[in-house]
Amino acid sequence: MADEQTGVPAFSALAPPDTHNQRLEASVHPRDWTNPEGDGRYNLVVVGAGTAGLVAAAGAAGLGARVALVERSLMGGDCLNVGCVPSKALIRSARAAAEVRRAAEFGVDVPDGVRVDFGRVMERLRRLRADISPHDSADRFRSLGVDVFLGEGRFVGRRSLEVDGRRLGFARALVATGGRAAEPGVPGLGPGRYLTNETLFSLTELPATMAVLGAGPIGCEMAQAFARLGTRVVVIAISPTVLPREDPEATAFVESALRADGVNLVLGARVTAAEPAGALTRLHYLAAERRETVEVEAVLVAAGRRANVDGLGLEQAGVEFDPAGVLVDDFLRTTNPAIYAAGDVVPSYKFTHAADAMARIVLRNALFFGRARLSALTVPWCTYTSPELAHVGLTEADAARRSVAVDVSRLPLAEADRARLDGDDGLLKLLLHRGTDRIAGATLVAPDAGSILSELTLVMTAGLGLGRLAETIHPYPTQAEILKRAADAHNRRRLTPRVRRLFETLLAWRR
Repeated sequence: MADEQTGVPAFSALAPPDTHNQRLEASVHPRDWTNPEGDGRYNLVVVGAGTAGLVAAAGAAGLGARVALVERSLMGGDCLNVGCVPSKALIRSARAAAEVRRAAEFGVDVPDGVRVDFGRVMERLRRLRADISPHDSADRFRSLGVDVFLGEGRFVGRRSLEVDGRRLGFARALVATGGRAAEPGVPGLGPGRYLTNETLFSLTELPATMAVLGAGPIGCEMAQAFARLGTRVVVIAISPTVLPREDPEATAFVESALRADGVNLVLGARVTAAEPAGALTRLHYLAAERRETVEVEAVLVAAGRRANVDGLGLEQAGVEFDPAGVLVDDFLRTTNPAIYAAGDVVPSYKFTHAADAMARIVLRNALFFGRARLSALTVPWCTYTSPELAHVGLTEADAARRSVAVDVSRLPLAEADRARLDGDDGLLKLLLHRGTDRIAGATLVAPDAGSILSELTLVMTAGLGLGRLAETIHPYPTQAEILKRAADAHNRRRLTPRVRRLFETLLAWRR
């Protein structure tokens, strides 16, 4: 759906129409944009200007390829407009409120307590998003030598695509159209009755009450953020725990933190129906075989994602797909060898950094006969609750399912003195290939777990082991020192009684 006068997509990220969103629009979907003529054949046509599409387009143009980039809505995709950027801005404001509430723990009294100005919180979010947007802008990519087309792109053959009445031929193409929140499928909860990540960040008034459907990363992050800002939040999820794909020992910390911030967790429950209740929405749900109801001002749907594959003409291009996404092989080729896919439209990793990595695989394979594989990636991820939960590699459940023999090591975050000084709780859990110091997987719960985990990801990617971490000097006191503590603990376990006796004999002889 588009504005009848301007043709600009009626996209919720542009509300409210303040100066910040006007700057955003001028960057990522300028109203006065004129599409290029598009004559000739392109080395690469990219459909979708989210992370994967932007990385691929910029990289290919920088290597000398002729590139066309097609976007029907806002350049920057979910990450800039309705995902990573606005959500982390909101989380930072919420964390500031929580820190003030905790101030007394550190001997600092704040007599007047916390008063959240939600309008200013959201104005800051919109300002920062607009400040960041020029990096993903149409003007910037045109300056890089990319032909930027704003409009609906549709494949009309195995090596051609139409946009704005122009036909673009290509040697290779990339589908990078991303995904969106899945429809809730709850009777009575139709369009306009709920929020998703595409509409949440357009709010200008803080809801007094909110139900979050789903306890995955988006659900947990936003539930905690809104609770900290002053909303009474209930999370209703089918899963028996929060973050069900993560290690249960780690999710226990996140669950405790959510409850401490006032989030009501209703787990192992299913919403069966919804109905209006005046200005509120009444949700009926089944929990522990009991029928319950709750009335809330806002409902956020954060359970599941659906790939954006409709209306692209993939059938005409010979590209197979289903609701989960475009089918690709390990080289990210679709069933049409001339067309690749990357990012959230692929049914694998749904992360911005994974989309970036996939785009780089496509560049090597599509333009230079490379053989880079998706399965070779070591992909970490992080849920940005407080504390954060970050993970890379296998979990214990993964190892058991794949019959991978591992040794498990656990270390409380408090083993790092800085965590005690900061008043933080958490856990480092390492899975080592049986009898070695090579890391098979790691989970970290800590305030800055996402950043700290990168060191472990590097160790895994480089094929190193914990021994190298033990040799690495870490600044004291930092929470990242927990990694060195874990490496030292592993080395101590290798000092068996037999080895110790040998050392004692050697040292006695040298006295």
